[in-house]
Amino acid sequence: MALRPNPTLRQRRVGTELRRMREQAGLGGSQLARELGIHAAQVTQMESGKSGISVERLRTIAAVCMCTNQALIDSLAEIAAERGKGWWEEYRGAVSTSLLDIAELEGTAKGLTTYTITFVHGLLQTEAYAASVFARAIPPLPRHEVDVRTDFRMRRQRIVHPNTTPIRAFIHEAALRMQFSGPKVLSEQLDALINHAERREISIRAVPFDIESLPGPSENFTYAEGAVAELDTLQIDTSHSSLIFDSPAQLASYREMLRRMSSVALSEEESRDFIWRIKKEIDSKHG
Repeated sequence: MALRPNPTLRQRRVGTELRRMREQAGLGGSQLARELGIHAAQVTQMESGKSGISVERLRTIAAVCMCTNQALIDSLAEIAAERGKGWWEEYRGAVSTSLLDIAELEGTAKGLTTYTITFVHGLLQTEAYAASVFARAIPPLPRHEVDVRTDFRMRRQRIVHPNTTPIRAFIHEAALRMQFSGPKVLSEQLDALINHAERREISIRAVPFDIESLPGPSENFTYAEGAVAELDTLQIDTSHSSLIFDSPAQLASYREMLRRMSSVALSEEESRDFIWRIKKEIDSKHG
């Protein structure tokens, strides 16, 4: 079987979880290979996501590693059996791999919790606001790249529809006031947030400047729920890219941050009023 040149986020995750199973069982790669009757290099290829794995072999590895977490095994088997490509693969080569990973993460999550401190999360942005964010990237992007990234971001928003992925968004007041292309674009964005907040599957909660302490980090992040808790994933924005984390310790740390965030953020109703007041303030100053 030919090796995958570009394993997807979920394909890489299957490999990561197989490696964790092996390590928890105290087996080296060569030992597992002998148990399976394959070369050690094949174990490395499977664990990197470069090589596909059948559902039968996945369950065999779980048995050899004495993994008894049946829900995790079944979820991994479901991913391993997937065929076909996600819509984001149409953009491979046009946008970065990190952006493709974000779209795949969002498109396959059972639920999303976001925290943003510098701008409104991409899934809730208006087209004009998204284009303005990209237009102010450092170093500057060529116009056609701004257009491609904006189009990609709008495609990502197809999951933001009734009866689809639940989204819980914490937005710091700084992000609600940041202007990327003048007051009109920001006002329209705040109006869109107010409308989003009326929807049952979207929860928007503001984190005002005057809380006693900031319970979250200084960067934007998304916590994506997997089919089982072991497959949850954390995505963190950096100044020029995006990082993906999935270690149990990291996930536990950010779950605690979100618990604290929930305890200090305004309620959904208070947040709608808060966003409306900021919008009214901006409109009155620049109307």
